[in-house]
Amino acid sequence: MRFKTTTAIALISLAAAPVFAQSKTEVLGTYADIAQAGYADSLATAQTLQQAVDALIAEPSAEALQAARAAWLAARVPYQQTEVFRFGNAIVDDWEGKVNAWPLDEGLIDYVDASYGGVSDENALAALNVVANPVFTLGGEEVDAAQITPALLEGQLHEAGAIESNVATGYHAIEFLLWGQDLNGTDFGAGNRPWTDYATGADCTNDNCDRRGDYLKAATDLLVSDLVWMADQWAEGGAARQAVLEDETAGINAILTGMGSLSYGEQAGERMKLGVMLNDPEEEHDCFSDNTHNSHYYDGLGVRNVYLGEYLRVDGSVVSGPSLSDLVAAADATVDQDLRDRLNTTMVELAQIKTAAEAGFSYDMMLARGNAEGEALIMSAVDALVDQTRAIERAVTVLGTGALAFEGSDSLDDPNAVFE
Repeated sequence: MRFKTTTAIALISLAAAPVFAQSKTEVLGTYADIAQAGYADSLATAQTLQQAVDALIAEPSAEALQAARAAWLAARVPYQQTEVFRFGNAIVDDWEGKVNAWPLDEGLIDYVDASYGGVSDENALAALNVVANPVFTLGGEEVDAAQITPALLEGQLHEAGAIESNVATGYHAIEFLLWGQDLNGTDFGAGNRPWTDYATGADCTNDNCDRRGDYLKAATDLLVSDLVWMADQWAEGGAARQAVLEDETAGINAILTGMGSLSYGEQAGERMKLGVMLNDPEEEHDCFSDNTHNSHYYDGLGVRNVYLGEYLRVDGSVVSGPSLSDLVAAADATVDQDLRDRLNTTMVELAQIKTAAEAGFSYDMMLARGNAEGEALIMSAVDALVDQTRAIERAVTVLGTGALAFEGSDSLDDPNAVFE
């Protein structure tokens, strides 16, 4: 079954008549303006989330928890569109793991179902449960966690033991604290944490409600401060903007690297095809909230944004200017049109997934072994992303800025290695 949608069709009409760029510097300026606007929107929506979290902690209720969840979902829309800036920009890549690392061993943070298991050879901290333990041992030293603070999360817990799955900060730690584990496997349904996990006194469920609230607040406050910092890096005089503008060739290559690496190794490979190969809902990007269909969609849109040089802000205004598409069209109009077409095809395929999920065929259901319909939806988008990457490679060639290496994935490059 194919799910009909008008979402992507509306997108195709954007930037139909490009204005040719006068210089690479102007193109890089547009790119930096879109980055700054995207991180500013991410910050604004995270501050709304912060307010909702504060309200939940102050007066816990089912309605307050739902409001916090809705704010988290809204915050993901602009942030996912900024992921294209990660690859090719060292400032972003070095920072990104603090705010969007996944998957995570959620037992590090809070209680988990017995089916989760516990300590493993790979991660001795997988069931640490900081919420329940004001004192614990980390790296052979006793840690005083009586006060759960941003400094504790960032300085001692996040990636503790140099283990990437010890994710203590960022969107996904907050997501887990709002939704709890998704115990539905590849059946329909997201996490279902009760609001009483934040209640006071005798109404508290699963113990340590005050500390759970402290963790949620610390993680949310830290996310806001991290986004303040990144938005500043792309403002006038910011380090990320300056790094892009100071060398035209390196700057153009940063745009292309971000587009190609997110399209290919990260999204098509690690975030999509790998999950299909393993039939594993734990490979969902937003696995607790069942929001993965939106994360994939807005990742794809972010790639399209930077190529066309336009970004639709949360407030409805548009940031636009001379674009990479203009430069490619000036060098070879056929290559530009082919890349535009493939970007549009990708958005249509991602919109099919989004529409299906919103109609009740959730992404984790698509990942179920033997679900041919779900596999077809996901793999059609994977194939479109791979084709899009090939078109990006042709754009690299016509621009003549030098050979680039995009991020890869065993799921695409060496599938047998996935099962070794």
